[in-house]
Amino acid sequence: MTRPKRALITGITGQDGSYLAELLLGKGYEVVGMVRRSSTVTFERIAHIQDQVTLVPGDLGDQGSMISVLDEHRPAEVYNLAAQSFVQTSFGQPVLTGDVTGLGVTRLLEAVRVVDPTIRFYQASSSEMFGRVMEVPQTERTPFYPRSPYGVAKLYGHWITVNYRESYDLFAASGMLFNHESPRRGLEFVTRKISNAVASIAAGIDREVRLGNLDARRDWGFAGDYVDAMWRMLQLDDPDDFVVATGETHSVREFCEVAFGHVGLDWQDHVVVDERFYRPAEVDLLIGDPAKAADRLGWTPTTSFADLVRMMVDADVAAVAAAR
Repeated sequence: MTRPKRALITGITGQDGSYLAELLLGKGYEVVGMVRRSSTVTFERIAHIQDQVTLVPGDLGDQGSMISVLDEHRPAEVYNLAAQSFVQTSFGQPVLTGDVTGLGVTRLLEAVRVVDPTIRFYQASSSEMFGRVMEVPQTERTPFYPRSPYGVAKLYGHWITVNYRESYDLFAASGMLFNHESPRRGLEFVTRKISNAVASIAAGIDREVRLGNLDARRDWGFAGDYVDAMWRMLQLDDPDDFVVATGETHSVREFCEVAFGHVGLDWQDHVVVDERFYRPAEVDLLIGDPAKAADRLGWTPTTSFADLVRMMVDADVAAVAAAR
């Protein structure tokens, strides 16, 4: 009897890591999740599957721990989802962001090269690498122009992945994922900030939510759809890079309209624009062209923008009700 395939996920306790772990378990994988030794790590997103995965200590800031994890568990696939991933925080902590989100990729790739170069490696690249966009929509060939330390760090991680693929013949693929959300999104992200505020306002707990640039537009999809694209990339005969997106763009204002409207409220009665939440360098319009992913991976998103917003609001409404 053949042994099940084993995958290592860095950042397994995050939004994407939890959905990817569910997907891989459903496909019969053994799943190993790397977590940092920290008093603040939360396992809330994977609590329902925690007994089905193996959690091991490791840190993208420590080369030795990367080598030890790979050497002990010998995964066939590695999905690098761990990062300092909040754009606003990257302006206040640019060195930390560069070290973890950028150099951390190099440490993990080097560990793969040293321990087992047959491992298939997935790097979570980002639409933030496009930044001040050079063309609309953005494709795999669009020039990069990052507008935040996070975007710059992700760009380093992306190019070092390409470099290791070409220099050492590693199976190293990158997914340039556009904004992907879910009820498991952190409260610091604007989408979850809005859906959580809607639930609190509808319950009479709060009266307003303060937001930044309402005109900023994003290509928003469902994280549960996007992790499927990650898996598909590592099943190809040859590694490549892919834009993963819906091909639609919506403003923060539209997100507010749908979210508040879902509970029968007018967003204009509750949203206050606060310049404190503007970025020092704004990314105004991101929209991806997922044609290559559709053609090569057979991947298309299954969740509409409106359904995504309603899903997030419903989850937060339920959570607020359960907490009362």
